[in-house]
Amino acid sequence: MDPKFRVSVPGAWRLEAAGNLYLMASREYDMPVVKVLGDAAFQNRITAVQESPKLTQAEKSRMIGKLASMCRPATVNDQGKLLVPKELSTSIEIEANAEVWLVGRGPHFEIWSKENFHKMREIEAAQEEDDDLSIF
Repeated sequence: MDPKFRVSVPGAWRLEAAGNLYLMASREYDMPVVKVLGDAAFQNRITAVQESPKLTQAEKSRMIGKLASMCRPATVNDQGKLLVPKELSTSIEIEANAEVWLVGRGPHFEIWSKENFHKMREIEAAQEEDDDLSIF
């Protein structure tokens, strides 16, 4: 994270970032994180809500509204930098000039503080030991 609250997005990820991006504060393993969603990942979430047989139409409308209100539009600039607004950064425990970790998660990527990234990796490494599917 640079002094202006921007992060460098790896070149391979910029292709996905070429369209619209959405920044969403979230929690994983009870730790704060920013999820960076491209158009496809954002639309997949909306489709999952719309197609859910468990939700009423009113519940679907509320969930889609909540998702939209939680997401902030963003773009990657010509230098490959993504601005993460200061208030969003500090809400996930990241200050200017701090070391951050970008983690690819298939349809989206996440921005973690250094400390929380290491905690998350410990949790996920422990889960790998219980890998009944032999994925890892």
